[in-house]
Amino acid sequence: MTQRVLIAADKFKGSLTAVQVAERVTAGLRRIVPDVQVEAMPVADGGDGTVDAAVAVGFERREVRVAGPLGHEVSAAFALRGDTAVVEMAEASGLQRLPAGVFAPLTASTYGSGELLRAALDAGARTIVFGVGGSATTDGGAGMLTALGARFLDADGEPVAPGGGGLGDVATADLSGLDPRLSAVDLVLASDVDNPLTGPKGAPAVYGPQKGASPDDVETLDAALAHFAKVLEESVGSGAADHAAAPGAGAAGGIGYGALLLGARFRPGIEVMLDVLGFAPALERATLVITGEGSLDEQTLHGKAPAGVAAAARAADKEVVAVCGRLALQPQALGRAGIRRAYPLTGVEPDVAKCIADAGPILERVAERIAGDFLV
Repeated sequence: MTQRVLIAADKFKGSLTAVQVAERVTAGLRRIVPDVQVEAMPVADGGDGTVDAAVAVGFERREVRVAGPLGHEVSAAFALRGDTAVVEMAEASGLQRLPAGVFAPLTASTYGSGELLRAALDAGARTIVFGVGGSATTDGGAGMLTALGARFLDADGEPVAPGGGGLGDVATADLSGLDPRLSAVDLVLASDVDNPLTGPKGAPAVYGPQKGASPDDVETLDAALAHFAKVLEESVGSGAADHAAAPGAGAAGGIGYGALLLGARFRPGIEVMLDVLGFAPALERATLVITGEGSLDEQTLHGKAPAGVAAAARAADKEVVAVCGRLALQPQALGRAGIRRAYPLTGVEPDVAKCIADAGPILERVAERIAGDFLV
């Protein structure tokens, strides 16, 4: 029987994109089994790389100029196929849009993410998959909502300052000017985190430190977001409070909350992306599935791409192996996740620095091992 391998791996952050991972694994497999049939489907869980994953399966890449997290103009992309758009908030408001070594936990804004959503509406999208993750921001989606027509004013009737730090000054919230096209769109909030907006498991406490927030900043942001939600509750009703406590509200610095206010449906990012990418028919054709990401660890098991791929593959009774840079899971945990075996780069090259610097060639050697173990 002809072997058909489906490569559905996420990026190795800092070393290889998901597309490059698929290319390197393919090269390694074919060095051992030249005629192996390979189908590459780079995957993402809603964070950075989500647009690239959609483009890799035939979506059209659309470039637009939008505001970056600090207000400077950047070139950002979304993906479009028919009337379905894939919008990645990190393209406009991600950490990668900040200058090296610069953080702005109190002032970074999601305004550009709102501009990206508007561009998708302008392009005729009726379904928008809004992938959130990797953000530089903790503004509760206020910037995004402002770009879409909302107004957040202080006691003097002036717009509040951008970023989460300014939300403590919000006196009135007016959503009546929101783009009317939003009411006719199926907006899907795709995220790998289910945190609420505030509190010990909220956006500032859990993710603020990754964005440069000091303990004092975290306290300031948490209070500001709680105040923001309270003002919105007074403006739009009790639904605003429900949304703040809902799973996914705290995603990407609280932009999940803003999306829920727009009527978004929250779904685990990898599940949404597998649907959008056409994973089910590709899985049916495969005899072996190779998934993976840079680090296979406890976080992987909680909604990351490899866990989603493995769960879907196990349900279809397909064998799954994983590639990774670093492996921090025991075989039993891998087995429970549906992964038969994991192949870390460190299994070929013990020097971690070399694995990061030369990930591509080392991954090809890892793929040769997989071919020897499963395809010969």
